[in-house]
Amino acid sequence: MSYLPTEPNDFASKAIDGFVAAHPRHVRRTDGGVIRLAPIPAGQVGVVVGGGSGHYPAFAGLVGRGLAAGAVCGNIFASPSAGQVLRVGSAVERGAGLLLSFGNYAGDVLHFTLGAERLRRQGIDVRIVTVTDDIASAPIDQPELRRGIAGGLVVYKVAGAAAEAGLPLDEVERLARKANGRTRTLGVAFSGCTLPGASQPLFEVPSGRMAIGMGLHGEPGLSEGPLTDADNLAALLVERLLAERPADVPEDQQRLVVLLNGLGSFKYEEMFVLFGAVNQELLARGVVLADCECGELVTSLDMAGVSLSLCWLDAELEGFWNAPADSAAYRRGALTPPPQAQHDLLDRFEAVEKALEQRVEELGALDAVAGDGDHGLGMLRGIRGARQSAIQACTRGCSTGEVLMEAGEAWSDHGGGTSGALWGGALLAAGNSIAQASEVGATEIAAAFDAALQAVISLGQAAPGDKTMVDALQPYCLRLRSELQAGVALDQALQNAAETCLLAAKATTEMLPKIGRARPHGSRSLGHPDPGAMSLAYCLIAATQDQPAT
Repeated sequence: MSYLPTEPNDFASKAIDGFVAAHPRHVRRTDGGVIRLAPIPAGQVGVVVGGGSGHYPAFAGLVGRGLAAGAVCGNIFASPSAGQVLRVGSAVERGAGLLLSFGNYAGDVLHFTLGAERLRRQGIDVRIVTVTDDIASAPIDQPELRRGIAGGLVVYKVAGAAAEAGLPLDEVERLARKANGRTRTLGVAFSGCTLPGASQPLFEVPSGRMAIGMGLHGEPGLSEGPLTDADNLAALLVERLLAERPADVPEDQQRLVVLLNGLGSFKYEEMFVLFGAVNQELLARGVVLADCECGELVTSLDMAGVSLSLCWLDAELEGFWNAPADSAAYRRGALTPPPQAQHDLLDRFEAVEKALEQRVEELGALDAVAGDGDHGLGMLRGIRGARQSAIQACTRGCSTGEVLMEAGEAWSDHGGGTSGALWGGALLAAGNSIAQASEVGATEIAAAFDAALQAVISLGQAAPGDKTMVDALQPYCLRLRSELQAGVALDQALQNAAETCLLAAKATTEMLPKIGRARPHGSRSLGHPDPGAMSLAYCLIAATQDQPAT
C-alpha cells in the first residue's frame, strides 16, 4: 500500500498525528485517538466510535459536531485497547453518559466491552451499539453475528445528531439501534489490500473474478463470482439488499438512504458509472432515494472494491440523518448561521485587538518595570489567536458559550505566560457558564463575569490587594451587578463597569505586588500600575465602547 519507506510499527500513530495536524479546525489528539475540537456542552451524550486504523475516513474523519465526539484509533486493522477506550471516553464525557459504537468484530467487541466496564466503574453510564450491516457475513435470522462495514456511517450519523440535539442517552441508544437495524450492506472486491511495509496483498482475486462479501480487515470474500459490468453488478447488489428489507418496513414504503462506498482503489469516475446503474436499478423497482452518498466512506487501505448500503428511513431517522454535521471528512447540511449576538461578540473581539495593538508598547513598558517586558506582546498574541478561533467557531455554528470556550483555549495557546493562562481560564469559565444557561441575558452575562473572576482567583492564587488583574476585575464585577440590580440597561451597565475597572486598575499604582514575578522587585513597581490590571481595563473599555481608553 505505502509508496514511501515505512516502519509498520508506528505507521498508524504517525498517520493519526498527521491527520490531526492537517485538520486543526475539527480535532485534537488525545491519548488513544482523537476528540472533537468544538467544545462539548455539559449534559450532552458523548458518542465514541472506533476500531482499527486503515479505514479512513472511518473513524477519525467522522469526529466533529453532529457526529462522533471522539474516535478510538487502533493499529492497522487491529482493535484499540480497553485503555484507549477508557481514555477517549473519559475525555468526551460531560455528565450524560457515553454511547460506544463500532463494527461487530471479536477484538473490537472484547476491548470496547472491557473499556466500557472500566468507565462504568468511574460512575459513567455507558451503552454499546455494535454495527451489523454486512448481509454476507451471517444469515438474516442471525443478525447479531454479522460484521459491521460501510453502513456504520448511518449509525454514527444518527447517533451523533441525536446527541447534538441534546437527547438523553436512552434515546441516543434507541436511535442508533434503530438505524443499525434498518441498514444493510453488501460489497465486492477486485483485489486485496496490502498492509504498510508488506510486499504482497492479504489476498488475491483470480483474474476475471470478483470476491463477494469481503470484510474490511483484508478478509477475502465469502464467495466468488464472474467479473461483470456496472449494470449487472448494480442488479446483483440491489437485488440482494432489497431482499433483506426490514420486517417493520411495509413493501410500499421504501424510502432509502443509498451509500455507494469505494474501498480504497476503486476511484470516483468508475464509482459514478456504477452509481448511475444503481440509481436506475432502484428507480425501476419503485424505490425512493431520499438521499445518497457516493465516495470513499469506509475504506480498507488500498483494496480495489466497492460496497452498497441501503438504509430504510422513517420520518424520525430521516430528520437525524439530514441534521447538520461538520467533521474533517464528512459535512452535511447548513449549520445555523451565527445569531446577531455572535456577530456582536466578534465585533468586540476585533475592538479589543485594535486596542491592544495601540497599547502594546505601553503595556510592555509597564511590565518592564518589575518584569521582563513582554506583557503587551503576549496579550496581542493571545487576542489574535482568540479572535481567529472565535471566527472559526462561529462559522461552524457553535453557540456563544462554545465560541468563548474555544477562544479561551486559543488565548492560552497563543498568549503563553501567566496572562495567557489567566485569560484563557477566564474565557473558558465564562463560556462554560453561558453554555449551561437556557438563555443569555443580562443576568447570565453577569454570572459569566463572576465565573471568570473566580477562575482568575483560583488559577492565579491571587486576592484583592495583591496588585494583580483581580484588583481591576473584582470591582468590575461588583459594579456590573450593582448597575443591573438598579435597572440600568445592559450596554450602559457594561460601560459603567468598564470605567470602574479602569479607575481600579490605576489605583494599583500605590500597591506593592505580593505574588508573581514582580514581587521580588516590589519597590520598583511603586508608582506604576499593574500591567495585567491595566490591560484588562483597556480590553473591557474597548469591548464596550469600540475604542481604546484615553
